[in-house]
Amino acid sequence: MRATVLFTVVLLLVFKTGAQLQPGFNKEELIALLKVSAQFGGSSYAAEMAVPDGYQKLYRSPVVGLDNRWELWKTSAGIPIISIRGTTKEQVSWLANFYAAMIPAKGQLQISASERFDYDFAENPKAAVHVGWTIATAFLSKDILPKIDSFYQKGAHEFYVIGFSQGGAISYLLTAYLRRLQSAGKLPADLRFKTYCGAAPKPGNVYFAYEYEAMTQSGWAYNVVNAADWVPQTPLSVQTLSDLPQVNPFNNADLILKKQKWPKRWALDIAFRKLTKPGNKTKKVYQKYLGDYVSKSVKKALPGFQPPKYFNSSDYVRTGNTITLLPKEEYYQQFPQDNGKPFIHHFHSAYLYLLQKM
Repeated sequence: MRATVLFTVVLLLVFKTGAQLQPGFNKEELIALLKVSAQFGGSSYAAEMAVPDGYQKLYRSPVVGLDNRWELWKTSAGIPIISIRGTTKEQVSWLANFYAAMIPAKGQLQISASERFDYDFAENPKAAVHVGWTIATAFLSKDILPKIDSFYQKGAHEFYVIGFSQGGAISYLLTAYLRRLQSAGKLPADLRFKTYCGAAPKPGNVYFAYEYEAMTQSGWAYNVVNAADWVPQTPLSVQTLSDLPQVNPFNNADLILKKQKWPKRWALDIAFRKLTKPGNKTKKVYQKYLGDYVSKSVKKALPGFQPPKYFNSSDYVRTGNTITLLPKEEYYQQFPQDNGKPFIHHFHSAYLYLLQKM
């Protein structure tokens, strides 16, 4: 009871009413948020990126799901920040990344023997997302949503969402989830979220990307990428003809081929099958190993979890309004190409260096 009263007093003191967030990319805004995100690192890692004066951590969640955690901060102006942790050194955290089969962007997940997560990231039935990061979003949102409600009741109607690496992928899904809840009338319409995904891998397919970009395209979400960083190019993508929109010329390929004269028809038929068969085969292998096989380990980590039916696609795409940081020669003097250091271009320090040079 005492902790609840204290938390309420803190809310009253630090959160201010009145619109303060502005749409559009803001370099200084992002630098500050990345420094907040870096505080999930070890003491020496975090110390190199001290948060700006006036920023304050108010809450750190317990570890949930697949080694997931989030923090609540406030800016010097009193705007709350939802900060999502990225991948840790724990095996179960990497399990969330490797569980990379796709599932429909709207559906249900049985995340434990007694808990079901009803999620909605996009309306289009062709939209699909990463199952591992959906599980992470399920567990984190259970703690985040009550906090948002508490803050809203005390006058905080604006929130930043920041996530780096895996945290960026989860931030995509969390942002879409919150906005879809708003559209359904399950969250207040006057809540405003501004999201920055840093060094984020690809969260879903092109139809999820279309809806995410449409709901945030007025300057309320950004994806920041270091062009030397390999992480934003993952998960590996496999595009097949089934990933195209319903209306496309390949749907009538057989009819078109039948109209061709022999031996042209024979040659074109062989070429068409050689182009399409490898992609379909690779997609099946992708779902077998990064879906069915990995799910066995997820079930051990999450007792009661039931693997869902996977979406028949592995067409991951880069998502959101992207701010690209292009390294130049002086960058590589600070962060040299070294295969023995595979994350050298992925750390907060590399992103902050490039941002400060913008």
